[in-house]
Amino acid sequence: MQKLVLIALAGGAGALSRYGLAGLVQRWAGGSFPLGTFAVNMLGCLLFGLVWGILEERAAFGPQARVIVLTGFMGAFTTFSTFAFESVALMRAGQWIFAVVNITGQNLIGFAVLFAGLKLARLVP
Repeated sequence: MQKLVLIALAGGAGALSRYGLAGLVQRWAGGSFPLGTFAVNMLGCLLFGLVWGILEERAAFGPQARVIVLTGFMGAFTTFSTFAFESVALMRAGQWIFAVVNITGQNLIGFAVLFAGLKLARLVP
């Protein structure tokens, strides 16, 4: 139960960080391009790789700390970083077909189901 509470707290911190940083960047940049989200996703990937590399190489933290930081904070900060991590993990494991399916599938199917959701929303009275 303690692990779930810590993941929830880290997730809350990640979500608030995402909201704050994306808003700050978007206000600074202006315009209609979603630079705030772009910046958060790229920073999230950098931080996920940094934290993952440190935890993998130095093993200073146990598996519970990894879950709290990577799943809790980073997962709420940006799921894009988790998507990138899982894709790279598949590549590092030599599972190239799964990596390609994950990358193309999540992008193509993600857009398709988003459009499907928009169409379904029009049917709701």
